[in-house]
Amino acid sequence: MYFRKCVNYFKLKVMITKRKLLKHIQQFPEEMSMEELIEKLLFIEKLEKRIAESDTGEVISEEELKKNFI
Repeated sequence: MYFRKCVNYFKLKVMITKRKLLKHIQQFPEEMSMEELIEKLLFIEKLEKRIAESDTGEVISEEELKKNFI
């Protein structure tokens, strides 16, 4: 089950609107390195993927999570 969730994570293509991206960018500092910018954009992508998974019901319960990792 856990492996299937990982595979689904990589298959899920998340699209973000310009408006939503601008909302995130407005919170960025005035200056940052390209490396920091890329890290922040990757974090936004991961966050949006998790939100999309949650919206489509592709989540596991806390009990399943504990069973897989403990």
